[in-house]
Amino acid sequence: MTSRPALPARPSAARKATPVHVEEEKPTATALSRRERVREATAQEIKQIARRHLVEQGPPGVSLRAIAREMGMTAPGLYRYFNSLDDLLSSLTADFFTELTEAVQAADQSLPEDDVDGRILASLRAFRTWALANRAEFALMFGPPGPHHRRHEGGALEAGQRFAAIFFALFDRLLQERRFEVPEDADLSPVLCRQLEAFAEQTGFTTENVSLGALRVLTSCWVRLYGLVCMEVFQHLSFVMADMEPLFEAELPDILRTVGVTYRAP
Repeated sequence: MTSRPALPARPSAARKATPVHVEEEKPTATALSRRERVREATAQEIKQIARRHLVEQGPPGVSLRAIAREMGMTAPGLYRYFNSLDDLLSSLTADFFTELTEAVQAADQSLPEDDVDGRILASLRAFRTWALANRAEFALMFGPPGPHHRRHEGGALEAGQRFAAIFFALFDRLLQERRFEVPEDADLSPVLCRQLEAFAEQTGFTTENVSLGALRVLTSCWVRLYGLVCMEVFQHLSFVMADMEPLFEAELPDILRTVGVTYRAP
């Protein structure tokens, strides 16, 4: 039985050749008008209040009416800035993913480029640290489907993909270096194959090194690591563990060994 071919690499935009004697025109930033600055400041104030309500009361506590009342506005007035509560929550989610991305990138870039193992460990620890410091935000981003949790679309989806791309780049490096044995695609069930294909499409992770077998390994590692963080964020083991860092660090060697990463204590 033959293996499935690797998933196709995402086509990159072709670069237009520019003659050396022609200086390429650079776009100039257009200053915002006073009206635009006021609008942007108001939108940011709305999101700041919404975030505070989210932290204090959870997603059910975020309402346009409560935000408008605190700002001295009418609820319909907020619709000039956000089309709906879902629109506001989606914008917040995009902001949170951007914050998380910046935190993980800072950890990743704090180490030399060729220290792939160290960068992976630092990035995972930064993910956990941010999640614990922003539990309500994490719940909005990664919470189960429900009235206050929609499937990520638009800016929230793009921001989520940028976050995931940090780990995808590191995982792709492991594939390039052939750090671990990749399962044959033919050994995977048809249903799982379709799910992995959907995962690649939704997350945008398609490179020449990525096969369905590789995605199988990636998702297995991520489920275990993400599960540990979720258990701690939502305090599922708080009755026996006030601090789950020892368990998190104990699990890292076992999980990362499957992808050829050498563990180092923090």
